[in-house]
Amino acid sequence: MEHSQAVVGLGYVGLSVAEAASAVGGDVVGIDVEPGKVASLNEGRSPVDVLADDDLALMLDRGFRATTDAAVLASCDTVVICVPTPLDADRRPDLSLVRTAAETVARHLRPGTLVVVESTIWPGATEDVVLPLLEHGSGLTAGADFHLAYSPERVDCGNPEFDIRNTPKVVAGHTQACADRAAAFYGKFIGEIVPVAGIREAELCKLLENTYRSVNIALVNEMAVFCDELGIDLWESIRAAATKPFGFERFLPGPGVGGHCIPVDPLYLTHAVRALGRPFRLVELAVEVNEAMPEHVFSRVQRQLNGEGKCLQGADVLVVGVTYKPDVADLRESPATPLVRSLRRAGARVTFADPLVEEWSVDGVPVHRAEDLASTAAVSDIAVLLQPHQALDLRAVTDAGCSVLDTRGVLPRSRLVERL
Repeated sequence: MEHSQAVVGLGYVGLSVAEAASAVGGDVVGIDVEPGKVASLNEGRSPVDVLADDDLALMLDRGFRATTDAAVLASCDTVVICVPTPLDADRRPDLSLVRTAAETVARHLRPGTLVVVESTIWPGATEDVVLPLLEHGSGLTAGADFHLAYSPERVDCGNPEFDIRNTPKVVAGHTQACADRAAAFYGKFIGEIVPVAGIREAELCKLLENTYRSVNIALVNEMAVFCDELGIDLWESIRAAATKPFGFERFLPGPGVGGHCIPVDPLYLTHAVRALGRPFRLVELAVEVNEAMPEHVFSRVQRQLNGEGKCLQGADVLVVGVTYKPDVADLRESPATPLVRSLRRAGARVTFADPLVEEWSVDGVPVHRAEDLASTAAVSDIAVLLQPHQALDLRAVTDAGCSVLDTRGVLPRSRLVERL
């Protein structure tokens, strides 16, 4: 079967696009380099939270298929690149997967095709990195022989109110015709299209959104550290400030930031600024503050145990909720990882409880999984609440008499519960 639309990269972004396009009658093929993921999708098992197995079954009924064979691109008139853009071992932007995807698309690119990049990249990368690869590999010219556009992904895993269909879609093109073609494609399944004058502005839009969050989270995280020392209830202050109907948006402290956006996107932005020969001081400081929070949580665990006459070395520590956000089974950049690393180095015995995670390792060493939250809490010296998944019975922890450090401010303070 020939497909008119292809999605390259079948993670949470790519599958969201594929599902929405398929639902309005698009003939969609998904391309990924992981054979296991491709097989799972074709058998009806979704690998991501944003796509339920029932919705995947509907996609398959409509003709969707996943494949590792990029040759199918030759029959497609629209190609959407949704591959990950992580950080490398030195915490620098890594566009290797974008480059590979562009080279792959170029080998099969035909005149008249629309190519859209959704992957998060630094401003200028679509036209400075992707465009030359597409042109060189295909012998075609962007804007004349094929259309090139950029549209930043805005999928928010676990958000019950907003999905790809009702979240406004930012679109920009290499030429006006490119932009119009991309807007027409997305307009079939997204309610509001937001045209942007240039690709660089659209690329910056994505980084601006998440850098804004990073900076504001860092603000309350740093306040949490000194409010603890000053004996001030920051959670109460935030609650009060949030009643102001203008000029304030509520951000909450936590054990650190995680996922694919907030820990990563600001570093793509600082990379672009450093190319100018200057630092982006505010953003770099925010990243530093947020990255230091797991160590602050570690020190709070140590202090709380000391207050009970216990030593961290040899203590049984229960870590509750180890994904990067509530109700999402995603461990990328989770602050639970550096926390557990520090706890182990201090000699603690660590167990984790998370209904969304069956197996978890830190630095290649498996972390013991609690099969029953209440019974594990009963034999633990302290529990550290990192993510309050709805499926967790948090009262079971306190009912078991276990001391708790609540990093999310969801449990009432008591003799047993301290808040970050």
